[in-house]
Amino acid sequence: MGERHVAAAVLAAGGSSRFADGAKQLVEFRGRPLVTTAVEAAVAAGVFDVVFVVGGAVDLSAVIPSEALLLDNPSWAEGQATSLAVAVRAAEVGGFDALVVGLADQPFVGPDDWRAVGVAEAADPIVAASYEGRRGNPVRLAREVWPDLPTTGDEGARRLMAARPDLVTEVACPGDAVDIDTREDLDRWS
Repeated sequence: MGERHVAAAVLAAGGSSRFADGAKQLVEFRGRPLVTTAVEAAVAAGVFDVVFVVGGAVDLSAVIPSEALLLDNPSWAEGQATSLAVAVRAAEVGGFDALVVGLADQPFVGPDDWRAVGVAEAADPIVAASYEGRRGNPVRLAREVWPDLPTTGDEGARRLMAARPDLVTEVACPGDAVDIDTREDLDRWS
């Protein structure tokens, strides 16, 4: 595969519709805002030139590490694909070869997981993390598949990966892709 110019994106623009107590991105998880945990994991991987954090539903500027560039998604209410599209546009403008995408509500996806996906030697244009045989995030998307990604709806690369499994390589990762979607999830995993 050779050396790639790779960016990372943490998608954090959702409206937290299943989370009863406001914006889940800002909820405290083990002493820190949930989104901070996700962004710091991507930054700590140490293999990305820039970390893009896509915001919109809530102001995250006070809790994002200075190493991350905060991008606004004005269409956040139209679904996750719009946030992915914002990150892809930023990666295109930045001249990146690939974009590694993760979610703000998965606090057990750590730096080792981001790094494994980011640097994986794979001929396929999509590299997905796998946790005990279950596919999850982050996912590395080579520039060649960016035009095939959805730009509407509430699915990101999952739709493309389901339609074209021949484009995907899975990489075993040590973390866990547990989502914090509800207050019950937060209580269970805190």
